[in-house]
Amino acid sequence: MTNAQASTSNDRFERGLELLRQVGGQEQPAVLDSLADIAPDLGRLTVEFGYGDILSRPGLTLRQRQLATVSALAAMGNAAPQLRFHIDGALNVGCTREEIVETLIHVSVYAGFPAALNGLAAAREVFDARTDLPAPAEPAPAPSGDRFERGSAKLAEIDGHAGERVIDSLRDIAPDLGRYIIEYSFGDIYSRPGLDLKTREMVTVAMCTALGTVAPQLGVHIHGLLNVGGTETEVVEIITQMAGYAGFPAALNGITVARRIFAERNN
Repeated sequence: MTNAQASTSNDRFERGLELLRQVGGQEQPAVLDSLADIAPDLGRLTVEFGYGDILSRPGLTLRQRQLATVSALAAMGNAAPQLRFHIDGALNVGCTREEIVETLIHVSVYAGFPAALNGLAAAREVFDARTDLPAPAEPAPAPSGDRFERGSAKLAEIDGHAGERVIDSLRDIAPDLGRYIIEYSFGDIYSRPGLDLKTREMVTVAMCTALGTVAPQLGVHIHGLLNVGGTETEVVEIITQMAGYAGFPAALNGITVARRIFAERNN
């Protein structure tokens, strides 16, 4: 390694370490100690790439990045220790208990109830261990009115024609599934007050990218994020961030979908 390369690596490490301390709330991040005896280079790479390269990028706030990470880890369901760390990190960068819980409830739509329940169990552990959190807010009242009508209106607001095409594609084979999508996903969940629509679509893009098996739905929700005020830069940042949590293939596949959606909208 040349002196210039070493200097660049040190800059990335120091930048990442500063950010990791902010997220993790520790002077000496646990990831370095936990890997020191077996894979210290992985600890260094985690700091340099995950934090020094990715999370330090402009384009998203730390709050947005942490909610995206929490949603993706909960949806994948295979990284409970890291999920707990990032729930704690979300609190450290200004997310509220209610926002985290709402994000995990939102997971039920895209990864199922077991993933959401396991995510909430992890959140409970984190919340119980913190002594600095305010008391939980009073639960917001459930959305009122007809679920199907409410969901149809929310679907049109977010996804427009892209969402309507999904429902139309089910009419000849599984119309009840289409109704459940409208009533539960949009009438029950998207209509809840705990997260704004832009944040809901951000965490949805993160989940769909991380899951890696739902390219059509990822395309719909990239449209949705752009429809509710998101930008192409924010879409690309969320998908790029998933390289660190779901791997480069998932991120590359997500970018392929995003490229197609951007071209459709720009034309």
